[in-house]
Amino acid sequence: MATDAVRPKTSRLPSLSGMRFIAALPVFAFHATSGMNFLRGDVGDFFTDIFKDAGTPSVSFFFVLSGFILTWSARPRDTMPDFWRRRMIKVYPNHLLAFAATVVIMLLASDPLEAKKFFTSLFLVQSWVPELPVLTGMNPVAWSLSCEVFFYLSFPLLLPLVRRLSVRGLWALGGVLLAVPWLVALLADKAVGGTPLLPGGPLTHEQLWFVYFFPPTRIVEFVLGIVVARLVLSGAMPRIGLVPAALFAVGGFVLNAQVPYLYSLGGTAAFWVMPLVVAGATADANGTRSIMRGRVIVKLGEMSFAFYLVHTMFVVSAQRWLVQDMSDGAALATLFGCLAGSLVVSYAMFTWVEEPLVRKFGSARRPRTGPPAPPAATAAAPLTAVDAKD
Repeated sequence: MATDAVRPKTSRLPSLSGMRFIAALPVFAFHATSGMNFLRGDVGDFFTDIFKDAGTPSVSFFFVLSGFILTWSARPRDTMPDFWRRRMIKVYPNHLLAFAATVVIMLLASDPLEAKKFFTSLFLVQSWVPELPVLTGMNPVAWSLSCEVFFYLSFPLLLPLVRRLSVRGLWALGGVLLAVPWLVALLADKAVGGTPLLPGGPLTHEQLWFVYFFPPTRIVEFVLGIVVARLVLSGAMPRIGLVPAALFAVGGFVLNAQVPYLYSLGGTAAFWVMPLVVAGATADANGTRSIMRGRVIVKLGEMSFAFYLVHTMFVVSAQRWLVQDMSDGAALATLFGCLAGSLVVSYAMFTWVEEPLVRKFGSARRPRTGPPAPPAATAAAPLTAVDAKD
């Protein structure tokens, strides 16, 4: 069994918080250039080509980061219900606000509110439905929360299993997890049919869903984060600098765009972003210098969850109602206005909704006074308390 050789002074990892905002920006860029009219002509085509695969590595980063932070900040003598309560408090208030705003925008635009889209999105189960209009029918980015909810439900069961592994077992499992997304893409390529995404195109709706949206295929990245955190805590992970890790991620981004599209989706990008998570965590644990630990970038990182949820509303609404008859300069100014508006709203959501609720309900409950539980009951009671900032 791997034991913790690294004893972090704090469960807070501010460099990873800062990285969250950096990872959220390519998602914004992808939605602002993919099918939108903010940038036109050759310039628009150029940036569309650059950012067409930008969202995939960012989503992989967030999934790996989620498993890593939950493992890093895990505490003994916690229960499953308490853990799940804290996770739901973290996710659902912001989700419900964004969902309500989406409903208002759809009503203003006279878009139909279909029951299947409405309720699957409301309860964050849309990623289980192999229908692209359902997956992205309300707030398009909320599909990833559907995966995260599945990850959170699984975490108290997964962590004890990973904790039983030796360092050698962790390395072996990590290698398998890095290979699985490629095998998933190969399976989808060879064995999954369905309706073409574009007329005559090679990719089908069902293939896209299976590789990119389906929670059981995306949980591989989450488990990889758990394994990597265990390796770092065990002192078995080589130290990685932030600059080499960033260069490695950028190189991976370039290479990822050169492989067939189906193989660039899903968790294949986890290999390229994983070193960034390790570098940020070790920098914070060892107290070494980190550009990602600045006050402003950390604050933006704390707001990144809300930013991620609201940015498409600004982009889509501006494209629908404002940009159509604008000059190129005005359209570009509107794009930056969408970015600014998203930041303002995400600051408000974090400051007045997310942070107060997490502070009030996100701390671990104190054990009740009374006689200690018998050994059998104590052994059966899981397992993890999670830092409220995750």
